[in-house]
Amino acid sequence: MTRLVNRDRSLQELERDRWSALSGGGTRLMAMVRELRRKPLGGLTVEDVRLLIRQDVGLAYLLPLAVEVLRVDPLAEGDMYESDLLAAVLTRSAECWSESPELGREVRLIVSELAEVPPVLKREVDGFLAPDERSWARAQHGPG
Repeated sequence: MTRLVNRDRSLQELERDRWSALSGGGTRLMAMVRELRRKPLGGLTVEDVRLLIRQDVGLAYLLPLAVEVLRVDPLAEGDMYESDLLAAVLTRSAECWSESPELGREVRLIVSELAEVPPVLKREVDGFLAPDERSWARAQHGPG
């Protein structure tokens, strides 16, 4: 279910989960994730959302925001390459999409409306669509 979210609040506030400070062994990436979790959702950039989604952080709140961006610009990019936000969204686990089937349908629609799948996205698109294709094949031909 898509959540209506107060964009003035951070993931930390919305999830009611304050992560402890990093001990000396933390990576720069994890320090950045911790910092972004404290930033209001309305202040997150495409790159911030992409990075957090890739780390499977705050998906219940961030996937709907990412889909909003992708509706307007399916090839939206953070700091990596054109369409890196869509790549991050497409590579979330099947369990993630089973918890948010309406978002999964919307992402499938966005992908289906691409005039051409950029080569950099081909594997992600195929992987995202593959579970549905297997389900369709089982429905047509029975188990096995």
